[in-house]
Amino acid sequence: MITLKPKSYKDIVTTPNYLKDKLPTSYDVIGNIALIKLPNDLIDFKKEIGEAILSANKNIKTVCLVKPVSGEFRVRDLEVIAGKQQTATCHKEYGLSFYLDIRKTYFSPRLANERKRISNLVQPGEIIVDMFTGVAPFSIMIAKYAEPKIVFAVDKNKDAIYYAQKNVTVNRVLDKVEVIHADALKLREILSRYKVKADRVIMNLPFSSYNFFKTALDIISNQAIIHYYDIQHEKEIDKRIKQLTELAKKNNIEIKNNKVRKIKSYSPYEFYIGIDITTKKTKIKKFADVA
Repeated sequence: MITLKPKSYKDIVTTPNYLKDKLPTSYDVIGNIALIKLPNDLIDFKKEIGEAILSANKNIKTVCLVKPVSGEFRVRDLEVIAGKQQTATCHKEYGLSFYLDIRKTYFSPRLANERKRISNLVQPGEIIVDMFTGVAPFSIMIAKYAEPKIVFAVDKNKDAIYYAQKNVTVNRVLDKVEVIHADALKLREILSRYKVKADRVIMNLPFSSYNFFKTALDIISNQAIIHYYDIQHEKEIDKRIKQLTELAKKNNIEIKNNKVRKIKSYSPYEFYIGIDITTKKTKIKKFADVA
């Protein structure tokens, strides 16, 4: 007798019928670890849900119940609800390997296409600054599939830097990526030591990117691109763009173009957005020119 593989964990999970409609339709998979969010009504059935996910997906070895990313280092509050008691794994995308510990570092598998998109935009010889690199997926993708002069991969989280250095080595981009353990606010000082300015800046720090936008403006070359990521209510997106434009103007920088994309939903009416910002420094008028 042939046993058919279930199409979804929902086909085999044991929960009351009145809760079936509340079962999540999707979950993230990082390496061999599944991360799922559950509404309060389903918390009492977390182990049954975890076991069902394991049964339906032979490549998954651990299932974790997760809460939203929080804190300075964007780490997840999580609980292993089924499978191996492990949080370290290796995630593969576009032929690259990313080692990480989901309890100690931030990583989103949903940004794989975005990382590849950015790498396709990079021009030969560019100097790139990845301000909040995490385990360095953006930096490594760019180094592997583009021809940058150098990528500065910066993060304040020492655990993220540990894995970033490992990933740079494993993916053989040591000659293109400089991993730096530092606060992004110190980037102006750091880049001055290398006597360079950034042609392209990646700001993947949702909820807090705006607080570092002035720093990004301080480190760019005369013409540069900033890839700015944020989480905003759809009604607030235009307001945020206006704030970015005004801050740039105060720093004698003209924003020539903004391309806004809704990358994924975060909550009802809130979106994880990406803004490709094209900048150009304006000349500061001297007193004699004004007269």
